[in-house]
Amino acid sequence: MENNNTYWQENLRLILISLVIWFIVSFGFGILLVDELNEFRLGGYKLGFWFAQQGSIYAFLGLIFWYSKKMNDLDEKYDAE
Repeated sequence: MENNNTYWQENLRLILISLVIWFIVSFGFGILLVDELNEFRLGGYKLGFWFAQQGSIYAFLGLIFWYSKKMNDLDEKYDAE
């Protein structure tokens, strides 16, 4: 029973980390900090615009692969494959 609780605590920690990163990139960079980020350019586009249009999608895809890898590692650690 203790292993189950520890497994779910680590799983919830991964989910929380993913949600915080997703929130910062999509809402923070794409909406709240857009004016400050627009002072910089990436590939000819203003950085704030890039995060709102492309960057949040790339970050989300990166989070999917990161979460998948971490969950596979967690499943192996707790023999929950």
